Amino acid sequence: MIIEYRGVKEINGSLVVIDGVKDASFEETVTIELDDGTTRYGRVVQLEGERAVIQVFEGTNGISLSNTRTRLLGRPVEMPLSPELLGRIFNGVGRPADGLGDIFPEVRRDVNGSAINPVSRVYPRNFIETGISSIDCLMTLIRGQKLPIFSGSGMKHNELAAQIVRQAKISDQEGGDFAIVFAAMGVTNDVADYFRRVFEESGVLSRVAMFLNLSNDPIVERILTPRCALTAAEYLAFDRGMHILVIMTDMTSYAEALREFSSSKGEIPGRKGYPGYLYSDLASLYERAGMIKGSKGSVTQIPILTMPNDDITHPVPDLTGYITEGQIVLDRSLDASGIYPPVSALLSLSRLMKDGIGEGFTRADHAAVSNQLFACCARVQDARSLASVIGEEELSPNDKKLLQFGQMFDQQFINQGVNESRSINQTLDLGWKLLSTLPREELDRIDDQMLAEHYHPEQAEPPAAPAAV
Repeated sequence: MIIEYRGVKEINGSLVVIDGVKDASFEETVTIELDDGTTRYGRVVQLEGERAVIQVFEGTNGISLSNTRTRLLGRPVEMPLSPELLGRIFNGVGRPADGLGDIFPEVRRDVNGSAINPVSRVYPRNFIETGISSIDCLMTLIRGQKLPIFSGSGMKHNELAAQIVRQAKISDQEGGDFAIVFAAMGVTNDVADYFRRVFEESGVLSRVAMFLNLSNDPIVERILTPRCALTAAEYLAFDRGMHILVIMTDMTSYAEALREFSSSKGEIPGRKGYPGYLYSDLASLYERAGMIKGSKGSVTQIPILTMPNDDITHPVPDLTGYITEGQIVLDRSLDASGIYPPVSALLSLSRLMKDGIGEGFTRADHAAVSNQLFACCARVQDARSLASVIGEEELSPNDKKLLQFGQMFDQQFINQGVNESRSINQTLDLGWKLLSTLPREELDRIDDQMLAEHYHPEQAEPPAAPAAV
């Protein structure tokens, strides 16, 4: 039986409080009918005896303290799901925002998802090719992985996100079952238009489900946006047998909305004002990636977040790093020098790449090339530090070659066009071309047999003169 409650006791931001509530449940969906006959939706976010705190999706403007009629519907917030999701654009709460009408659902699911028994999980295998050399070679994205991108304010993470959406693919016979769910939280109108325009012009929108929450939308929508997106991804993956890549930007905007929401409820703040449950809240999103026994599909996540003041120890990147399986860190100095994408090789890693590369997945020499490039980058950094102290002229011949290698690595390997897509074979061949500019004794992470096959210093381009340190 649905009971109607007339009037509200208190209004605080996006929250309304009603008294005398019986048999209510946490996260229960609520309808709120205003004086003018319009209806808004909300959810129960706090229960204290017969007192219920309700978060209103569309905001509380125009809500009357006396004449508002509230109904508790007895079900959680649900998302209508069908294969029609692909090619559509939704707002933050999963309602169509492209003017093409409502979705005719096959099923409705709770946006909070269902718990997955860890025993039912399948270890992630097989890689997703992004067409970006630095990611594909050095921090390979594995199907079923959660691999965040740590960026900074004003850096080109939006361009990188759009490029991954355009270029990402799986290289096996199941390539036709690959799709992308894209969720943007707290973005400005021009950024939302940029994403929409790029996807439409490149022709990839037909395999993308977009969820757009704008910066002027209510914060409750920002909290629900990733949950709606992940619910859609889980349906497409585990019900329809597809491989889904979920890109969520910007998780810092989500965390800020969570902090504001927590403050409006009067909760005691934790680290830097964020609620004490920030870790578990982020985990409830990130842990919805993976593969499940008996299901053909997979959910892979790339959350993107901006580090306030480029501080990687900030709570949002710090906790994200605990939960996820690696990170791709964008470097401010590379970005300032005009290199795109400005990926820092030494600060980035993919913890699952070792089991999804090599023969049968990418190429037999992938692991060796990756390890050797990492080792050479570390030596380049040491050589640059030494050159800044004693001067480049005083360096040994090998150190000078390392400096030249470092410049070529940044300019040729890391740097690539916004619309340039490199296959994994092109990426690995380029890696060998750069390694061939170094003396053979410097390549101590590769066995002799592989060196005999791929190391050709006579075919390597002569390195350019290094820039002044």
